[in-house]
Amino acid sequence: MQTVLPQGDDGRSLQDAPQPRPSKHQRVLACTLCQQRKVKCDRRLPCANCVKSRTQCVPATLAPRQRRRRYPERALLDRLRGYEALLRQNDIPFDSLQPAPCKDSSDTIVGDDSHDEQVAEVATELSVSSIALENKVGHQAKSVYHYMNKPFRDPDQDSDSSQDDLREIAVKTAWNQEVGDDHHLLLGPFPSTISLYTLHPDPVQIFRLWQIYMNNVNPLLKVTHIPTLQGRIIEAASNVTNIDPSLEALMFSIYCTAVISITSEDCPIVFGSSKDDLLSKYRLGCQQALWRCRFLQTNDRDCLTALILYLISVRPNVAPQSLSPMLGIAVRIAHRMGIHSEFALEECTPFEAEMRRRLWWSLAFFDTRMAELGNSRIVTLDPTWDCKVPLNVSDADLRPEMKSRPTPRKEPTDAIFAVVRSELGDHIRHTSFHLDFANPALIPIAKHGYPSADHLAKLEQSIEDRYLGICDQENPLHFMVIWTIRGQLAKYQLMVHNARSSKLPVQLNEVNHNAATSSAIKFLECNTKMMTSPLTKGFVWLNQMYFPFPGYYQIAQDLKRRPSFEHAQKAWDAVSDNWDAWFNIHISRYSPIFLLLPKFILQAWEAYEVSPRLSVQALATPRIVLSIKETLARIAENEKNKDVGLVNLSIDLGASGGPSSMSTPAPFVNQSLPYGTETQESHLWTAPVISSNTDPSAHFPLDTYMNQMDWTTFGGQPGW
Repeated sequence: MQTVLPQGDDGRSLQDAPQPRPSKHQRVLACTLCQQRKVKCDRRLPCANCVKSRTQCVPATLAPRQRRRRYPERALLDRLRGYEALLRQNDIPFDSLQPAPCKDSSDTIVGDDSHDEQVAEVATELSVSSIALENKVGHQAKSVYHYMNKPFRDPDQDSDSSQDDLREIAVKTAWNQEVGDDHHLLLGPFPSTISLYTLHPDPVQIFRLWQIYMNNVNPLLKVTHIPTLQGRIIEAASNVTNIDPSLEALMFSIYCTAVISITSEDCPIVFGSSKDDLLSKYRLGCQQALWRCRFLQTNDRDCLTALILYLISVRPNVAPQSLSPMLGIAVRIAHRMGIHSEFALEECTPFEAEMRRRLWWSLAFFDTRMAELGNSRIVTLDPTWDCKVPLNVSDADLRPEMKSRPTPRKEPTDAIFAVVRSELGDHIRHTSFHLDFANPALIPIAKHGYPSADHLAKLEQSIEDRYLGICDQENPLHFMVIWTIRGQLAKYQLMVHNARSSKLPVQLNEVNHNAATSSAIKFLECNTKMMTSPLTKGFVWLNQMYFPFPGYYQIAQDLKRRPSFEHAQKAWDAVSDNWDAWFNIHISRYSPIFLLLPKFILQAWEAYEVSPRLSVQALATPRIVLSIKETLARIAENEKNKDVGLVNLSIDLGASGGPSSMSTPAPFVNQSLPYGTETQESHLWTAPVISSNTDPSAHFPLDTYMNQMDWTTFGGQPGW
């Protein structure tokens, strides 16, 4: 290879030209190739390294108006002050570096040239990292206190907030101390006659509840780290009179969620007490433990976890409109802690950051669901936060002492349900379809528009290939993952179809109707598998939050419009199977939810009965129709007997000088009573009056009573 040497002004090569003696203030730099290779250069021209490699030796030159010799150290100190300011703003303790007084910038430092180059490299690296940090800070809300103090700081220490007269943490502390103890705001004062340790079960039952929690609740939420928490609970169980307040609140919340995850029949067998008694006792203990650990002002992850688990435990007995505002408090606490923000999570250890991500996603799903059922259009599942999806790693892969995030596994882990659900939720929250229902003002920042059929197919195939296809259906958790996600994908396709069709100016053709009804059938079939399989018995507590109303409505409306279409029998079988799974096992047929379905189900069957038979074989009366008519007839008989009793009582009161008539009883005794738990005869509502006609549905005043119902209790589009 021929080496081309640089030419001087007189045309001679620089190698032949006489080399001038460098002046005192001029130094020869390493050539560019040695700098790139990061090897020592002998600073000749050409240098030994370039001669050996037979490459052109190009001397490095200083850029015009290069920084002065003192600048790298000053830049280093400025960057350190910036980092210290960030640590102070986030209340993170550290050892402050007190910078020495800076010399005049015209002073020169006599020293080794290689040392100067190392300092320059460090300054460059710090400059790059600081730019990245400033970019991240740009996504954070600005601090009012920072900009109030900035005009009055020393220009040489502009980034140092340690000497500010007005500091944000001091103002917050003063306001907190001004009002004293305010934790009775939501949970009430602590009863002085009750000692909290007396509400704990004995150690044997503590371990039973802990085991139930690990089997039924933790696999779905993954908000607690079993390996580290188990040792703490074992130690606490040995002395319940001296437990850390946050841990004690977490223990009581674990008791509560463990109890709601088992049936009423199993509670007396396992614990010797009824389910209601256990829940009353442990909920009281959890309330008081949260009160003790000052949950409204907490920054402790255990305390926030305890609050979320407590709210999950009260869900079956609280209306969504009441529970949703309480969850709003949990969301605000989470925002204050920064668990929704990757900027804040980067300040945590990898272990703590990952646990906070799991906690945030669990809270986001729960709050979004309750907001849907409570008829709130503001949901947490939106694109305004940047918390990453939890990693597909097991608890054994997470250790408090780890220094970097673990590598996600390709095979299923014990966190797979939380991971796959979060990944699907992360995709949906960035679609304009979801934001059209949740918060249309955020549509401009959506990453995806209304998904097409091809997009939905690719999304489903991607999740099948990466997760569902490698799951074992004999494993209870894997079974739950498979049918939950497949059901959610089917519901997603159904809701997208309905939303898109509502925007079209023309009516849909048969192909579109078939596609929508096929999605509804698949949605109900997946839900039926989850509700009836013995593998998911411990997970029913979560499934009960997701009644598949959109599937019922789509199928009933399509059957009413097309009574004898080709998949009519399959559609009736799907709704009948799902009806049996819900109303024969998990919800009483006398529940208010019952009133939501008879009208359009019976109308769909009546449309078939009066339509011309397009198929050779007539459809048998579906089981859901027979069940509804049987239940309505029983209600009519009960009301008939009740009316006879009321008439006799009225006559008796009139004869004794009392009122001659009595008002008709209200349709519902208490609409706020539980409706998502097992049948409880003591909570049955007073049924509306029904004619004694042979067909009870013929004169059943469903329109009247359905209009009187509080529909927000049951939700609306697109939740259900």
